Amino acid sequence: MGASNRRSASIEDYLRAIYGLEERGEDVTNTSLAARLAVSPSSASGMVTKLSQQGLVEHVPYRGIELTPDGRLLARSVLRRHRLIEAYLVSELGYTWDEVHAEADLLEHVVSDRLVERIAAKLGNPVRDPHGDPIPAVDGSVEEVSTKLLEDLPAGTVGEIVRVWDTDPELLRYLSDRAIGLGQRIEVLERQPFGGPIVVRVGQPPSDTTHALGREIAQALSVSLR
Repeated sequence: MGASNRRSASIEDYLRAIYGLEERGEDVTNTSLAARLAVSPSSASGMVTKLSQQGLVEHVPYRGIELTPDGRLLARSVLRRHRLIEAYLVSELGYTWDEVHAEADLLEHVVSDRLVERIAAKLGNPVRDPHGDPIPAVDGSVEEVSTKLLEDLPAGTVGEIVRVWDTDPELLRYLSDRAIGLGQRIEVLERQPFGGPIVVRVGQPPSDTTHALGREIAQALSVSLR
C-alpha cells in the first residue's frame, strides 16, 4: 500500500490510539480516546461512528470500542511505520528517545511502504523500537514478551527493563538523566505505603544506583522477570 491510497491521517491516528489503549488493557471509550488524542468527546464519537461504518471497529457491550481484525491489521501497519521511523531516527540520525515520537507522528502518514521496508532492512529488521515497543512484522504479527509493570511488582523482585510506555519527552529525559534505560537490571527494594514511591536499584554492581520512583514512572516501565 503506497502513501497515496492509505486511509486518512485522522483515521490512522484513531486506529493507533485505540490499539494503544487496548495494548495497555485500558477501556476504549469515546472519553478515553478523546483524552488520548486531545480532541472533544463529540469529535471522538463522530470518528468512531465513521470507523464502525467502515468495518474497522465495533462496539462490544460492557467492554467499549474494539478493533475488528481489519482494524487491528491497519493499526499495526501504522505502528510498523511509526516505530521503524523512531528506530531509524535514533540509530542513524542521532536523535534521542525523547525527540522521536513527534517526528514519527508526522512522518508515519507520508512515507511510502518502499521507504519503510528500506529502513527496516537498513536496521536489520528490528523487533523493538527505542522505547521497547514491539515493531509489527509486514504480515501484522507481533512478537509478544511476557512483562509486568513496575507498579505491580512486590519488593524483592528482580528483572530487566524492557519497555517504556510513556511518550512524554520530560519523563523520558528524567529517566535518561538518571541512567534508567532499556536492558538494565532493576530490583525492587521497597514499596513505601500510602501511595509512596517504589524504591529500586538499577544497574549492575558496583555501578548500580538507587532511586525512589513515583507512581507515574512505575506505571510507565515494563519489566521482564528473571
